[in-house]
Amino acid sequence: MLCGLLRKQTIWLRGNGLRTCQISPMTRCQSGIVGGSHPLHNYDQGWRSQENLSVCFKPYRCSIVPLCSPFVSGSSQSRTVYSSACLSAASTGNTGSAFGWYESLADTAPVNLAESMLISLHETSGMPWWANIICATVSLRTTITLPLSVYQMYILAKVENLQPEIDALAKQLRYEVSVYGKQHGWTDKVARFQFRKNLRRIISGLYVRDNCHPFKASLLIWIQIPMWIFVSIALRNISLNRADSATGDAVQKQLTEGGLLWFPDLTMPDSTWILPVTLGLLNLLIVEIFALRKIELSRFQKIITNFIRAVSIAMIPIASTVPSSMALYWVTSSCVGLAHNLLLRSPALRRVFRIPRSKSDSDTPYKDILSAFVLKYFPKK
Repeated sequence: MLCGLLRKQTIWLRGNGLRTCQISPMTRCQSGIVGGSHPLHNYDQGWRSQENLSVCFKPYRCSIVPLCSPFVSGSSQSRTVYSSACLSAASTGNTGSAFGWYESLADTAPVNLAESMLISLHETSGMPWWANIICATVSLRTTITLPLSVYQMYILAKVENLQPEIDALAKQLRYEVSVYGKQHGWTDKVARFQFRKNLRRIISGLYVRDNCHPFKASLLIWIQIPMWIFVSIALRNISLNRADSATGDAVQKQLTEGGLLWFPDLTMPDSTWILPVTLGLLNLLIVEIFALRKIELSRFQKIITNFIRAVSIAMIPIASTVPSSMALYWVTSSCVGLAHNLLLRSPALRRVFRIPRSKSDSDTPYKDILSAFVLKYFPKK
């Protein structure tokens, strides 16, 4: 059992009398006295507020327990409040709050919404849980992230088409700065500064003119990553009977029998490592398809690409320790992402979505990807 410093208990005292008690409930804790607290005293018109912070974490969600009967010891001038908290933590001294942020995130509205969506879909469709997770993942990725992927492709194509104009203007600007610098005796450092400053201004003007600022292309990331996190935590909650639902026990029991093939129990990790390794390979494949584009990657893009490669490899051992329901969701999400990536390279589909044609476009994109992959990893000697 882990104890941190999250539960907030406030006791208002006037003189020696206990007046009111307010708490922010978290979970059911065993009755016990936790020493070593540090009350915070605030005085306002003779009233004293003592705030004692404590929390009890359990590996499952528990009901709310009122803590309005604390042990109060000492004189009225210097009282220490000992609240009901984790008895085992008092004996072991484990009062860290390393997992406090996760517990707070696991009980947020988006996570609760994801839990309700998954449970409602299962109850409505009657599908086994493995099919329910796959169906929910495909639906979310298709209805939310696919339109954002199309918009990202649209923005990136317009930015790419601006590059020849940017190059021409940069060449002209470099000449003008060189002439003006010689006339006014600029040093090379000042000339470079003026060139970069004015080039940024010109590029920003072009982005505004064509309404294609590259930051808009990152909208997909800002939506997809939080959604991935919320659904992952929701699956963990219902797998470990921590879901914000009155049917938590029943749902967890269904998950223990709702798996498929080599992972029949969705509440347990995949001991065969098939799902984790598949996840890593899929993510690496997505990264490589991006890296095999005709466009030369910038230094920053190369750094990001290598970072994502490292994350993809690191996700393999992580996926081997989480419930199979989470690993299945991650694998399905990566499969859908790979499918979207390949579909949006189709010239016909790009025309349907009105994505501008750019220099890097190909009439045979899949053949080009395969050729580039073979040339990079299986070069002829």
